[in-house]
Amino acid sequence: QVQLVESGGGSVQPGGSLRLSCDAPKAISSINVMGWYRQAPGKQRELVAAVSTDGSANYADAVKGRFTVSRDNTKNTVYLQMNSLKPEDTALYYCNVKRLGLTYWGQGTQVTVSS
Repeated sequence: QVQLVESGGGSVQPGGSLRLSCDAPKAISSINVMGWYRQAPGKQRELVAAVSTDGSANYADAVKGRFTVSRDNTKNTVYLQMNSLKPEDTALYYCNVKRLGLTYWGQGTQVTVSS
């Protein structure tokens, strides 16, 4: 089992920024993809952004140009820098890690964008 610890959620006004972090245990290896999903009330969980070991990333169309995903392989940490936030970005954000054919989820951190 891989425990993921998320931080950085909160409330912000439209146009603001937040940075999410997710720590996987430093002692483990062979992490493949690290990323973020989100789930808004009444909606399905969706991919926000993910980054592979080599740094290649993919994004949901809704966040391209506003969000940046990155990772520190020495720390097994993935980040999500969210700029120009919109009310429709309000959701519970989940860290996601893929390792050795298995997928692990964090507990989720709430992001609320409201004036």
